[in-house]
Amino acid sequence: MYSRIYTGKVFHKRFKPKIHNLNYSVFSFLISLNEIDELDQNLKLFSYNKFNIFSFWDKDYGEKKDYNLNSYIKKILKKSGIDIQGGRIMLLCYPRLWGYVFNPLNVYYCYNNYNNIVAIIYEVSNTFKQSHSYIIKNNHINKKDYLIAQSCKKRFYVSPFMEMSTKYNFEIKPPGKSISLLITQKDDEGILLKAKFLGKSKKLNDLTLFYLLIKYPFMTLKVIMGIHWEALKLW
Repeated sequence: MYSRIYTGKVFHKRFKPKIHNLNYSVFSFLISLNEIDELDQNLKLFSYNKFNIFSFWDKDYGEKKDYNLNSYIKKILKKSGIDIQGGRIMLLCYPRLWGYVFNPLNVYYCYNNYNNIVAIIYEVSNTFKQSHSYIIKNNHINKKDYLIAQSCKKRFYVSPFMEMSTKYNFEIKPPGKSISLLITQKDDEGILLKAKFLGKSKKLNDLTLFYLLIKYPFMTLKVIMGIHWEALKLW
């Protein structure tokens, strides 16, 4: 199976309006949207669209409606003129833990039948339950073990400490034994923010889930509390 778990750290460094650093230990699921039903059947600690210690709900992602997420992502790719030719979609995200989740960023790796990433979707959410998806084609689909570099203008309000007239630069190491995602936000005067996730791969099975439960019993609650705590310190 392609689905797995990455354990690692999230690093943030703000350069404006004040230099501010943070880092947290986290885990993320990398879920193949084609495999969710199989994961639901085979895992005791994980469920799909129903309550469990760990769970994945379609309505937590995309437009946050009761729909099939896999079909929705393929639909918006098609609207953007991107054909994955029956390939798979891999979602890097936090799952629900004890029924609760907040994802500041979800990343969809969209593969074609030749196992090349043809597009990446960056789904950004704020604490007002709003979200926006940046859909960007990948122009380097024939290279292996490479970094994907992409960029786009900011189109969606996230933080009161960041203006809208900025640009995101993304630098991604595709999923493998390890994973990395670096986001650099800039304005005309220079760098505003650097955010990075570094993780190492673990099998997605009940043994790993039990380990995560012991090590990170309230991680998803920590995410939203950490966002507000760091915002309060900045304020």
